[in-house]
Amino acid sequence: MPRYLTLLFAIACGLAVANIYYAQPLLDTLASEFGITRSSVGIVITVTQICYALGLLLLVPLGDLLNRRRLIAGQMLFSVLALIAVGTATTSTMLLIGMATVGLLAVVTQVLVAFAAALAAPAERGRVVGLVTSGVVIGILLARTVAGVLTDLAGWRSVYLFSSALMMIMAVVMLRLLPNIKNERASLSYSQLLLSVLALFVQERILRIRAVLALLIFTAFSILWTSLVLPLSSPPLSLSHTAIGAFGLAGAAGALAAARAGRLADRGLGQLTTGVALSLLLVSWLPINYTGYSLFALIIGVILLDLAVQAVHVTNMSMIYTVRPEARSRLTAGYMIFYSIGSATGSIASTSIYAYAGWNGVCLLGAAVSALALLFWIATRRSPLS
Repeated sequence: MPRYLTLLFAIACGLAVANIYYAQPLLDTLASEFGITRSSVGIVITVTQICYALGLLLLVPLGDLLNRRRLIAGQMLFSVLALIAVGTATTSTMLLIGMATVGLLAVVTQVLVAFAAALAAPAERGRVVGLVTSGVVIGILLARTVAGVLTDLAGWRSVYLFSSALMMIMAVVMLRLLPNIKNERASLSYSQLLLSVLALFVQERILRIRAVLALLIFTAFSILWTSLVLPLSSPPLSLSHTAIGAFGLAGAAGALAAARAGRLADRGLGQLTTGVALSLLLVSWLPINYTGYSLFALIIGVILLDLAVQAVHVTNMSMIYTVRPEARSRLTAGYMIFYSIGSATGSIASTSIYAYAGWNGVCLLGAAVSALALLFWIATRRSPLS
């Protein structure tokens, strides 16, 4: 697989997935403009993630049925309209409908990941998946930086209008440069395709285990990143949106450091990588808990947490792609549904906990979820393939 094509996949994934995370550093602004209480403003993220989960079930499996190049370009073009709707919303209802549609269509990211895995040779699949999913995580994290800077410069609406322009450009690029490959299983009906996602969970133990790990690690990930804007924007810190968004750069550094996890999975070291990363995830909450006293401690914790989450995620994806080559889009859909459930759960739980127990309560919740993930891995690591 040409390196330029791998990088194109990574960039496209980053731009697409960023659309559902731009709102996280803007929650305080959205709460003020649309009259939403701070304790319930996490619903903006939760609605987006719930619709993202629906898209995973209803749209991503189409990658095993339809022409992937056209499917990807089409979803990106519809995303342009959804982003414009969010950027011009005048009521909370319009905002939530727009965000729901953005979440539904952002699953083009997972169609891209599955397509990249299908194009890669078996010996390089872990490396390719690692690079492409690094683009996903970096997009998630840099979304906060971009959103913060643009909001301070031109208001929060500029974030979504700017993204709509980028998605239009990327849709044209993908339509021109992606290979036009016919799917082997194009004879499946849509209903059979959806039912086969459920069948894969019954048949593949590795998918069940890795999906539960995805749910737990992305619950922890979302617990941090959804609620982080609240203590940073409040006294005594009172940071600007640009400064808050800059913490995404620290997270991106951690995500990049974990890019080699796919190569380790290619070498049969997926279980070891998972165990070390989950241990780091649990440890990361200690420095994060000191956010009110030291921003340097927060940066260390953010790097550790994002390194750990990305390492487990890349390992998960690399391992599930070793089974059922003809069903990679459906494997991706099944796995990522749990990712989305975890993200939605973490978003609504973290803002609610913050309202009642403050930042210490958020960190305790994050540590508890991380410990549960580590214990689950210990209980299920029967073989190198699980």
